Amino acid sequence: MLSTYRYPKFEYRPAPEQLAGRTQRHPVVIVGAGPVGLAAAIDLAQSGQPVVLLDDDDTVSVGSRGVCYAKRTLEILDRLGLGEPCVTKGVSWNVGRTFFREEEVYNFNLRPQEGHKRPGMVNLQQYYLEEFEITRARQLPALDIRFRNKVVSVAQDGDKVILQVETPDGIYALEADWLVAADGARSGIRRMLHLDVEGKIFKDRFLIADVVMKADYPPERWFWFDPPFHRNQSVLLHHQADNVWRIDFQLGWDADPEEEKKPENVIPRIKAMLGDEREFELEWVSVYTFQCRRMHSFRHDRVLFVGDAAHQVSPFGARGANSGIQDTDNLCWKLKLVIDGQAPATLLDSYSDERVFAADENLMNSTRSTDFITPKTKTSLTFRNAVLELARDNPFARALVNSGRLSVPTFLTGSVLNTPDSADFAGDMIPGAPMDDAPMHEDGSDFWLLDRVGNGFMALVHVADPARLDGETAARFRALAAAPIPVEVVLVAPVAGPAPAGLRVFVDRAGRYAERYDSQTGTTYLLRPDQHVAARWRNFDAAALQAALARATCNC
Repeated sequence: MLSTYRYPKFEYRPAPEQLAGRTQRHPVVIVGAGPVGLAAAIDLAQSGQPVVLLDDDDTVSVGSRGVCYAKRTLEILDRLGLGEPCVTKGVSWNVGRTFFREEEVYNFNLRPQEGHKRPGMVNLQQYYLEEFEITRARQLPALDIRFRNKVVSVAQDGDKVILQVETPDGIYALEADWLVAADGARSGIRRMLHLDVEGKIFKDRFLIADVVMKADYPPERWFWFDPPFHRNQSVLLHHQADNVWRIDFQLGWDADPEEEKKPENVIPRIKAMLGDEREFELEWVSVYTFQCRRMHSFRHDRVLFVGDAAHQVSPFGARGANSGIQDTDNLCWKLKLVIDGQAPATLLDSYSDERVFAADENLMNSTRSTDFITPKTKTSLTFRNAVLELARDNPFARALVNSGRLSVPTFLTGSVLNTPDSADFAGDMIPGAPMDDAPMHEDGSDFWLLDRVGNGFMALVHVADPARLDGETAARFRALAAAPIPVEVVLVAPVAGPAPAGLRVFVDRAGRYAERYDSQTGTTYLLRPDQHVAARWRNFDAAALQAALARATCNC
């Protein structure tokens, strides 16, 4: 038990299949009620899609586990109705500092620009995120969460997946049109389907010590190489909610995990770091190793893998839960279109293609971070230490310092769903890019752009004055919203004005949208339901937009 958190117990109930005495078929079954599986279930259910979520436990994760949630993940959580409680409870930060021995040699700011709703990172123990997700899930009538339901068998049979599920009342069967496997790094679903993951296991051990203490350190990420209190190794410090501080000590491969977890061995390490006068209590201790690997494909017919079930990375860079939640953000809108018959099943291949690309980017950055943090040869160590020495006074060397390249969203520039630019644009909002946020105004209220986009296709059309939009153009805009795959057209204007009937106007009073999207009168952006750019033009063209929509949904 933790001193700062009381674990909930969620009620087990017999499944409808058990009560009815027969197998039932469901459009979507998700296995695993961790942060990623819950995010997928919420995303689908809030769109009205019935979902069954199975988990073999009846509480949230033990120990703080995942800690850092990146800006892009917070924006996704906002769309799921979860961002605010996470930010309110967690510790927000933007600045990271790197030390070599006794001196700071490098620092960074994850959010150098103002005009964004969310911070670069929020530190929050994973059990809080899961509890917030379960609270949100229970508000959705389309979502059936079944605790203490362990999947013991999986088989694919034509157009369905058949599962055997073990419960306190015995085993029952159910069928799914689609199965989402979110059951973690040791995925039982992956094992039952005889699927492999490929990659590298790192031969090093790290001690996680979560301690409760009062400290006036700023809300920043601190990373030490070869500090005086832990010579020849690395240490990482993070502040979490409830005055809990996460400390990671590098131990080396030869360390005995069971010995290192004993309080009589952990406490002296912490005292050497904090000083004898600092009072603290041990909250949670664990020793871990890690691996960087992924499945060859995240789609296997009607089974779709997300999160750690599909890919695993080192913890340096906070790319685990963040990339998993971004998997679900990519998958769910596509799966919904396929289920509703509005897109072919080949659209789900783009889920695998796009997120394999993202996983490879994460694996590359994670491996490079690990190699820098834990050099494997004397030559590598000499190079690493030389970089750190030079970084004190030389900007060129600071770019080489790697204490963990922190999670950022992937630019899906090579996706087949993108429509290439037909005109010149400046800035980062290229097809495939995750959207930048911007402060906006509508009907007397200020809001953030990302709070009003997502969950469906949207076109942002820049106009000089919404009151001067002619009736024929307004009618074409409204017609797009009535199409089989609707596209809501929203006018973006530098000044407020009465909107034509049936259309909305976002007012870019601060000019941040125009700046970040290189937008001027006529500029049109087609946005995917996951807040990525699908296409953009210098002038609105209904036929071009419809062709881009068909491409973005594999309906070409």
